[in-house]
Amino acid sequence: MRKRIYFCIVECLIFYTAILTANSQSVMLTNEINKFKDYVSIPLAGNCWAIKSEKDTSEIVTESGIKGWNNPQTNIKLYFRTDMVGKINLAVRARNKSGYSILNFRFGEQVKQLRIDKNSFDTLEIGTFKIKNPGYQMIIISGYKKSADEFAEISDLLISQEVKDNKLTFVKDDFYWGRRGPSVHLNYLVPAGSGDAVWFYNELLVPKGNDVTGSYFMANGFGEGYFGIQVNSSSERRILFSVWSPSKTDHSEEIPEDEKIILLKKGKNVHSGNFGDEGSGGQSFLVYPWKSGTKYRFLVKGIPSEANFTDYTAYFYAPETGKWELIASFRRPKTSTYLKHLHSFLENFIPENGNILRSGLYSNQWVCNSNGEWTELNKARFTADATARKGARLDYQGGVLKDGFYLKNCGFFNERTEIDSWFTRQINPKAPSIDFKNLP
Repeated sequence: MRKRIYFCIVECLIFYTAILTANSQSVMLTNEINKFKDYVSIPLAGNCWAIKSEKDTSEIVTESGIKGWNNPQTNIKLYFRTDMVGKINLAVRARNKSGYSILNFRFGEQVKQLRIDKNSFDTLEIGTFKIKNPGYQMIIISGYKKSADEFAEISDLLISQEVKDNKLTFVKDDFYWGRRGPSVHLNYLVPAGSGDAVWFYNELLVPKGNDVTGSYFMANGFGEGYFGIQVNSSSERRILFSVWSPSKTDHSEEIPEDEKIILLKKGKNVHSGNFGDEGSGGQSFLVYPWKSGTKYRFLVKGIPSEANFTDYTAYFYAPETGKWELIASFRRPKTSTYLKHLHSFLENFIPENGNILRSGLYSNQWVCNSNGEWTELNKARFTADATARKGARLDYQGGVLKDGFYLKNCGFFNERTEIDSWFTRQINPKAPSIDFKNLP
């Protein structure tokens, strides 16, 4: 009888233990599901950059994330912005097509390692990190070890936060534009009573170290075109002048004959042709080794010519040559206007360089009317493009310095200027001295 009672007690204990174990596993599984459910997913396609070795030419940041990563000397830098400090838990959606790889995740001084060996995408927890300062944060992902040809493919970084109200800023869509970074502008106020603006004069200096490949420092913009300098590659720089066609198309071959931009003349060694993608029209450029730290001068003329046509002409003055050089003159059909909507801008046109800071200094803006009377433009409104306005990227700035207005973008810096802010620079009472009749 005692044995029977003993065995019953043992069976009850085993049964009870099994129930507790099952419940514990169920709670753990539920907590794990809920934990990942609370994660915010940051797509790597729009928020990371491959920092390559000199020998690595592969493009591993794709529309689906990190893919084709095989060089252990190439690191991945991923950026997001927080408003508060506190602890965060990180995970990734990743897979290894074959074999395994071990990755290091560095957040400030903290480093954690993750082994990835599943051949289908799964959510893998990295660990807990601490945010010490609000603002932009950077995670560096490096390849530590791999058993096959490639490191893991990663589609998303997942973040859960200790502080639930902490706002996260990152690129959620339009990855191409998000990786290019925000474009920023100065819109100049032309004082009333200045008359018709025939000439627009501006000066531009790119500070040392800010001549990043992919930058377009546009000095003289107007309603129908733009004029400035570019860094096209490590070995080529251009002076670029373009005029949009009135045709609403991004493909130059679709422009009707009566809406095509007409080239009237161009300077020595200037290339001319058509452009597309962001509107379309006539384009000209001079390959010229302009230098950072040097101030250059820009002059554009816009005046109605034949019936319902307007002619636009661009001149460039470099201290290296000491004279005004003709870039090109274009005739725009279905247009009869003087210069309007005068502005400057700064943009990055290479997505792979959208994580590098650059800035430009724009100074001494003037317009001249048909009577030869000069008017200074010392007020400007700071604006930015859709990437900035929708809050995808917040690394943008503009304003006024002692020597003029400035624009700054990319690089994931934390200080930013309120869009649509107005600025006033110091007045320069001396107008430009230009002999218009002897321009080339």
